[in-house]
Amino acid sequence: MKKILWKVSALLLVSILSLFTFAGCGQTGKKEEQATIKLGYVNWAEGVAMTNLAQAILEDKMGYEVETTMADAAPIFTSVAKGNYDAFLDAWLPVTHESYMEKYGDDIVNLGTNYEGARIGLVVPEYVDIDSIDQLNDVKDKFGGRIVGIDSGAGIMMATDKAIPEYGLEYKVVPGSGPTMTAALKKAIDKKEWVVVTGWAPHWKFAKWDLKFLEDPKGIYGEAEHIDTVARKDLEEDLPDVAQFFKNFKMDSQQLGGLMGEIAESEKDPLETAREWMNENEELVNSWLPQE
Repeated sequence: MKKILWKVSALLLVSILSLFTFAGCGQTGKKEEQATIKLGYVNWAEGVAMTNLAQAILEDKMGYEVETTMADAAPIFTSVAKGNYDAFLDAWLPVTHESYMEKYGDDIVNLGTNYEGARIGLVVPEYVDIDSIDQLNDVKDKFGGRIVGIDSGAGIMMATDKAIPEYGLEYKVVPGSGPTMTAALKKAIDKKEWVVVTGWAPHWKFAKWDLKFLEDPKGIYGEAEHIDTVARKDLEEDLPDVAQFFKNFKMDSQQLGGLMGEIAESEKDPLETAREWMNENEELVNSWLPQE
């Protein structure tokens, strides 16, 4: 009888231990499932800088794994709205990405502004002797009748498509990317040639070269904007510490400009450069971390 009771007790103990082990594995699995943060970014200087910095902080300071995916603005907003990406740190508001916010606003959450005083428009070297968009037709030959653009889905490209008929410009907008735009700018400046590009601030190009925005009397490109972080709708519920970090994440023009400049000048991977910047600015970075 005692032998039977001992066997029953042993079986019960094994069952209980198995149950706890199973439960523990389930919790670990859930944690691992949540541990990868997915960020979308556009190949724009400020987006590359902020996204890589956020990745470094989330990985090194908060213990998450991070996947980043580069795409145009339209598919990024779509992916955040569908929950395929956790966040996008480069939403320009209220003008540039207004159409995306109108389309997806019910399916995403705005976690707040990370940069104040952003601006878009048409940019030329300082030596170009016109100051306004409505003067472009008078010097069309000097610019070759072309405006060097970035990726077609960008808000600044939509604004430029609107500016062409509004100002009656006899120009062709040539799409490309942020890097191809700055490469065209560098090539023209090196030769002291005239060039007009779709440009925005913050951007390291303003620290490297003497540039100016052309005046926009019709207000097509809007006033100064702010850059916000948008996230999938349930991020705050699923990962409150990550959502709080994004809410705390804010940079001024000196901080962001410095980081963008270091990434642009460095031959290292942007993530490695961002990590170095993170370690050199530990007090600021720690102020963004959620308080336990």
